[in-house]
Formats: sequence, structure tokens, C-alpha cells
Amino acid sequence: MRLILFDLLDEHRYHFYPLALSRPIWELRCGITSLGEKLIAAAGTKDVACFVPPYMAEHYRNQVDYPVNDPSRLSGDDLLLAHPRLKADELKALGETSQVVCDAEGRLLAVRVSQADLAKLDAGSIDSFLASAQAQLPKADLKPATWDYTWNLILENPAQLTRDFQAMGRSGVEGTIEEPKSLRGGKDDIYVAPGACVHPMVVLDASGGPIYIDEEAEVFPFTRIEGPCYLGRKSMLLGANCREGNSIGPMCRVGGEVEESIIQCYSNKYHDGFLGHAYVGQWVNLGAFTTNSDLKNDYSSVSIILDGKRPIDTGSTKVGSLIGDHTKTSIGTLFNTGAYVGAMALIAGTGKPLPKFLPSFAWYLEGAVTKGFGHQRLYGTAKAAMSRRKCQWTEAEEALWEAVFEMTKPQRDPIIKKGRRMLANQHT
Repeated sequence: MRLILFDLLDEHRYHFYPLALSRPIWELRCGITSLGEKLIAAAGTKDVACFVPPYMAEHYRNQVDYPVNDPSRLSGDDLLLAHPRLKADELKALGETSQVVCDAEGRLLAVRVSQADLAKLDAGSIDSFLASAQAQLPKADLKPATWDYTWNLILENPAQLTRDFQAMGRSGVEGTIEEPKSLRGGKDDIYVAPGACVHPMVVLDASGGPIYIDEEAEVFPFTRIEGPCYLGRKSMLLGANCREGNSIGPMCRVGGEVEESIIQCYSNKYHDGFLGHAYVGQWVNLGAFTTNSDLKNDYSSVSIILDGKRPIDTGSTKVGSLIGDHTKTSIGTLFNTGAYVGAMALIAGTGKPLPKFLPSFAWYLEGAVTKGFGHQRLYGTAKAAMSRRKCQWTEAEEALWEAVFEMTKPQRDPIIKKGRRMLANQHT
């Protein structure tokens, strides 16, 4: 059987922005592994292909080993197609017969097709294949559990960390924990992978959940880690107060206080400041004392603005910030509760809480969203940051971001015009 992951442009994909602007939704993490890794494990197959929005296909093809946007993979074997909104455990409910699984609004989440039924379907493209499957195949009588917004991943992260730790079945110390050490909780709830190093004067508190420290990660003195927690490969904790429910890394550097947050990879929160109930993308740098609020003063439910216009109630009193790839903040930046911070943004703090919605490619200067020095200058910053980690900015990556720049204009341009008027009034 072949597993095919599909994440196509539709009217609901923005529910996972700004993180999904530059990657398929299945690359988002919840717990120790990504949504895609969970689906692949549940499917139990190594034969994997995928279909992504066309603008990111060339760049993503350079990131993975399996075929990307190749219609020939829609034939030749029994197929299981899965959208990353579908929770991986739901795959177990699918039988061997051909069928489709939809959500309550009729949006396709999974397709099971036996090789014998492939001839009924139009395999010319992924769109025609899915459309014909929905028209030709019987609908499964299921009410599947789904991921609907990015904050679902944040809120379920602590429980998912525990489930992933148990599923991986690893415990003990294969790396190094230097003396003096302080370990709390059961020894079977801590795993230190080969090459990982925990310095002296570190507290590993697994009394509330397991702690997984991945290969070549490093934990510096005076750090406290509360489980459940995952520290990714080659990541560093530098005197951090790492509260429960965090998924960090790989290749991140984190200090200060972090609670129930997910940090994708290659991102830095090196200094003091609080990050709580947040999802941070890739290549983000949070300057010293950058802080987000994750609880309103009146303890009411947090809302987030995903499209720049309409707030969406998260249904939770604890949601911090969503921060897109390559965004950089200055010292003292203060994010409001439920902040949306787009990708490729440059934020200069004002000493006051910032607006709840900051668009991608924004230069937030003097309290206003501006064009700054243009998006090409932001690419230069991205190239410099990547070169420091011996990673290369490619033409395919730039083409992806050019597409994102055009996609996000409708949200950005009106805010820039408003900022221009505000700055003009300040200077008159």
C-alpha cells in the first residue's frame, strides 16, 4: 500500500497560517513528531508520496526523499490518501475497501482505494483524482477527529508529548548527565539520547510527564526542565525555565521562560523573556525580553485574527502567539494575547503591547506597519541567518517566498496605508 499525503490550496488552509505559508500542514509538530510522521507511522508503510500547493513544490522537493506532486504515484498499488487535518489514530478505523472520509462540512480528509478500483478514478491530477473519488466511492460512516487550527496543536501538545514518548518506548541515559544532578520522577520517564549532554546543576523534573532529550542536544547549567517536554536534536537550553508541555527544535537555542509552546527548528529565543502557549516557526529570532501574553486580564476566551479582519474565538483562555518563519524581534518586544505575527516580519518593540495582527513582510517601526526597506532586504537577512548555521538560501526558496509575498498583499497593504497616515500625522 502507498500512502499519499495531500495538502492543497483551499479556502480553509489559512487556519494554519502563518506557519503553513511556507510548508505543508503535515510538517507542523505536535508532541515529539510532526503530523506527517504520525500519519506515516499509523499507515505502516514506507511507500510515501505527497501533493503540496504548487508554489512550494520545488522547494519542498529539495527537503524530502519521497515524490512531490507526481501524478504517476496515483496508480499501480492500493492507495491511502490522507489530509494532515485528519488525526493519525483515525486511520485505524479505515478498512480495506475503497471509501472516502469527509468532515462534517463535506471536506475530504482521507481516501482508501483498492488497486482494482483505481480505473474508476481520474488520475490526471490530484484535484481530478480527489474529485472523482468523492463522486464515485462510498462515504465512510465516520465522524473523524481533526486538527482545525494551529492552536489545537498547542493546546494538545502536553498530552501528545506523553503519548509519543510512550509510543517510542525509549528511556534511560545513553548520553551524559554530569554531576551534580537533580532528577525527579520515575527513571523510565527520562530519555537522554546518544551524544546529548546535560551539564551540572540542571533539574530534570519528570514527575508531571516524560522528558525526551534528543541526540547531541545540550542543556546548560541552571536550567530546569519540567515534563512532558521534548528537546530536539542539537538544540540548546541556556539557563532556561522550561515549563511543562514544550516541543523545541531541532537546532534551536532557548533561554528565559517557555511554557506549553512549540518551536519548529533553527529558531532562537536566547535571552530572558516569556513565551507561553505559542507556536514559533523556523529561523525566528526573538530578541532579549521579547514576551507574549497568553492569558487575558479578565480570564475570558482568547481570539486570534488569522485573515487581518475577523477574530476567531479559540475557545481557550490560554493562547499566546503564532509567529511565522524568518521573523525577527527587537529587545523588549511585547506581544498581545493571541497575537498573529506573520512570516518574514521585522518587529521593533515600542514598550507597549503590539497589535494583535501583524502581516507577513511587515516592518513594524515607530509603532506602525511599514514597507521599511522592502522585502528583498528581508531576504538578505534570511540568507545571513541561514549561513550562520551553514544552510543555504536557494532560488527555489526565494521563489516560494515571492509567492507568499504576493499572497499576503491583501492583508498587508491596507495596514501599511494606515501606518503611513499615522506616521505622517505624528511628524506634522
